[in-house]
Amino acid sequence: MEAKAVSQNPPRLLDQVRAEIRLRHYSIRTEEVYVDWARRFILFHDKRHPKEMGAGEVRDFLSHLAVERNVAASTQNQAKSALLFLYREVLHIELPWLDEVIAAKSPKRLPVVLTQTEVRRLLDSMSGTMGLVASLLYGTGMRLLEGLRLRVKDVEFERREIIVREGKGNKDRVTVLPENLLLPLKAHLAKVKALHERDLEAGFGEVYLPDALARKYPKAGKAWGWQFVFPSVVRSTDPRTGIERRHHLYEASVQRAVREAAKLAEIHKPVTPHTLRHSFATHLLQSGYDIRTVQELLGHSDVSTTMIYTHVLNKGGKGVISPLDR
Repeated sequence: MEAKAVSQNPPRLLDQVRAEIRLRHYSIRTEEVYVDWARRFILFHDKRHPKEMGAGEVRDFLSHLAVERNVAASTQNQAKSALLFLYREVLHIELPWLDEVIAAKSPKRLPVVLTQTEVRRLLDSMSGTMGLVASLLYGTGMRLLEGLRLRVKDVEFERREIIVREGKGNKDRVTVLPENLLLPLKAHLAKVKALHERDLEAGFGEVYLPDALARKYPKAGKAWGWQFVFPSVVRSTDPRTGIERRHHLYEASVQRAVREAAKLAEIHKPVTPHTLRHSFATHLLQSGYDIRTVQELLGHSDVSTTMIYTHVLNKGGKGVISPLDR
């Protein structure tokens, strides 16, 4: 009887958050972030249950983040989104006042863009798999996670294009595959295939698939076409299922490699993998490509987002010739 009573206890609040997120098939990244913000909100208010709190406590927490922790506007808005999910989807409490909590405005900044000479110096300072990843990001305009999540089947060598699946906004798009990367990428995939075959021989070799696909095609996870182009060097255990798999490269590893290469190349700008995407767009516009074409390659919903790159073209301030130069 005692064991039965224990089993009927309701799940803990953070476990309820995880369950609701998985029910909606959100990413593991979103799950980790939302659970962390819910935990921090509760700890900030001395472990009080969110049902006991309201608008005042949420405002105090968001103000604490902005004033005392000095977090970025995007971080504060992320915390607000997590609390909205907690109250609406987990606790089933409609709190109209939470919509009225003013979202912090993100400052408008021009993107950091490398010159073509700087890009060449950066890529020349990298080698191996990390160098190939960086070259692909610059050559295609993909975001870092889009590149790392790339599957073998989505690399079209004959048509020289790459299909980006479930990009930002859960949209698919097509981008260019640089001719200079055809041979290096084929050589890389030959090594990846040998690694996959060794995993299969060892009883592994199954890659993560979205839930619907995994149910519809239960054997697809071991198929060569579904493998990641840039798999991790080690297998790891999926935190949701407990299955041991080979995931894609860890994004922090690529970020670190790009930072170190920027130092070696003596580039004194803040360089990240996303800087290569900015540089891709700017260099295409400099080459005379139509902004709508660049918009499609980048996967922007609104052309106004792509317009930011017209402000960093290599024409001086707003394309104006200074009177001093006359």
